[in-house]
Amino acid sequence: MDVVAPTMFQIDPVNQPRFHHRSYKTMQDTTDARPGDPGDQVASTADDMNQANPAAATHDQTPERTPLQKAEAEIADLKDAWLRAKAETENIRRQAAIDVAKAHKFGIESFAADLLAVKDSLEQALAVENATPDQLRAGVELTLRQLAAAFERARIETIDPAGQPFDPHRHQAMQLVDSEGPPNAVVQVYQKGYLLNDRVLRPALVTVAKSS
Repeated sequence: MDVVAPTMFQIDPVNQPRFHHRSYKTMQDTTDARPGDPGDQVASTADDMNQANPAAATHDQTPERTPLQKAEAEIADLKDAWLRAKAETENIRRQAAIDVAKAHKFGIESFAADLLAVKDSLEQALAVENATPDQLRAGVELTLRQLAAAFERARIETIDPAGQPFDPHRHQAMQLVDSEGPPNAVVQVYQKGYLLNDRVLRPALVTVAKSS
């Protein structure tokens, strides 16, 4: 019986298959750099939003005020508004007082300016030497017209109630007389009265007919 000697398995170094191995670090870097990782995408999106809107990021970090802080802020705003309104009211009151004082002091300024022409006419009439009665009369009539124009501009009206019913608010009776006219009527005017904006400056002095 022939004995076959076992043959040894030999690997051909030329035809040996080749395997490509990568280092652990290279494989780990590749794994960490996977483009589809959701965590990386969320972090990247948040960073982009914060860079695009830094105010929103700051607002998110600002703590919300408590009700007490809100109430204190509202009270401060109301106090500031009240102080401003008070100052404005005080300025208006002060200006009104100044206007009233000026009105009392210079209220007759326009009327006084009109009276200057009357005074000038009287002085000119007195300056004429050897004036005739007609010249004096003409000068007096001119002066009277100037005075009447000044009264009209100042809204001063004449009370001349001859023949009118007696009005105790505008007339002052000097005496009662017998008359053929209606009773309680003004018979004669001794002195004319005057009104300023329907307010009696001086009542008219009159005589009144007796009642029957």
